[in-house]
Amino acid sequence: MASDQRTADLRMDAANLYREEIVSDRGAGTIRVMTPVTRDGAVDPRRKTLYVGEAQILTPVGALPIAFEIAAESLGEAADQFAAGAQVAVEQAVNELQQMRREAASGLVIADQMPGGGRIQMP
Repeated sequence: MASDQRTADLRMDAANLYREEIVSDRGAGTIRVMTPVTRDGAVDPRRKTLYVGEAQILTPVGALPIAFEIAAESLGEAADQFAAGAQVAVEQAVNELQQMRREAASGLVIADQMPGGGRIQMP
C-alpha cells in the first residue's frame, strides 16, 4: 500500500466531529458523552448527542473491556439504562468468547483417533 493511500485513510471527517466527555460513578463503569460539534467546535444542534457505556468483565486471562451504545436523550437517562446495556454487552461478549473457543477446539484433530496417530495435526 502506498504511503499516500495510508494517509488518505487517516483523514478526519470534519462534518462528523464529536467532543468526548467521560462521566463515571467510579464503580460500575463510565459513560462517554459524545457531543456533536461543527468544524469550529460549536455544538451542532442538528445531530444527536451519543452515549457509550464502558465497563470491564474479569476473565481468567484478565480484564476484558466492553463498550456499548446507550439509546438515551440525556445523561441521566443513559445512567439509568447503563446496567441493562452492560448486561446485553456482557452476554454478547461471553457468547463470542464461547464461539471462539468452540472454533479453536474444532480446528484441532487428534491424530491417535486417525490411522497412524499419535500427533496433533492442524487441518
